[in-house]
Amino acid sequence: MTDSFFVIKGVRIRYRDSGGQGPAVLMTHGIGESLEFWHRQFDDLAPSLRLIAWDMPGHGLSDESADAMSLEGQAGVAWQLLDQLGVERVHLVGNSLGAAMSLRMADQMPARVGSLVLANSAALGPEVFGAFKLMTLRWLGELMNKPGPTAVAQQIKAIVLRPDAITPQVRTAIERNVRRPGAAAHFLKQLRGMTTLRGQREAVWTRSHQILKGLKVPTRIVHGEQDVVLPIAHSVTAHGLCSGSELVRLQDCGHTPQLEQPKVFNALLRKWLL
Repeated sequence: MTDSFFVIKGVRIRYRDSGGQGPAVLMTHGIGESLEFWHRQFDDLAPSLRLIAWDMPGHGLSDESADAMSLEGQAGVAWQLLDQLGVERVHLVGNSLGAAMSLRMADQMPARVGSLVLANSAALGPEVFGAFKLMTLRWLGELMNKPGPTAVAQQIKAIVLRPDAITPQVRTAIERNVRRPGAAAHFLKQLRGMTTLRGQREAVWTRSHQILKGLKVPTRIVHGEQDVVLPIAHSVTAHGLCSGSELVRLQDCGHTPQLEQPKVFNALLRKWLL
């Protein structure tokens, strides 16, 4: 297992690589999160899959990059990470923002993508968590997103149906991420780039729909039935747009299926990727 950084244009990007000879899988977290959100997959699947997770620019322990505020820019950085690691062909697994970014990766270099797994993907429709819409307002967003215990509790309440799904490792990461200097400002910048008071920006989700309609990469779509951040209807729509895709609806699950239903989620990855 390797925990390290690579540097692109002076920007440090953190990643974790299980190594091994199995099929390579890039796992990408949601907004305001970090690679620790995939530790249940590393614990269970690393012997048979080469798992790679990373902190997107401005998230976790990665530096912010002015060139990677858009989904397309983030996808470009992810491809450079894979090039650095010598990975030519990869399965893409993303949650929320990370799923939307993974969809852009599949659009940019489809020949290098073995398959795509979108878990509770962002950027599939206008509706979004009400607090996120309020945070797009200047001053109010800064007030609502102040670092501290309240921010930690609010994030946990939003992303999981049951708080006990948050393991000690993930809670420690959330507390670190919330308190990291500059993290709150980056969160709001990222959020406001994709969302307004009316919801997710139309240009962003209509672009996702365009990609899905023409996508030739094998695509699986997973969504927790009790997600309060993004409605499952978005994933149902995506399934209808993407020919040959598979949709799995998870009961007793909110916004973060890899943590809330790890046994089911990992079994799906085994079935799809091995």
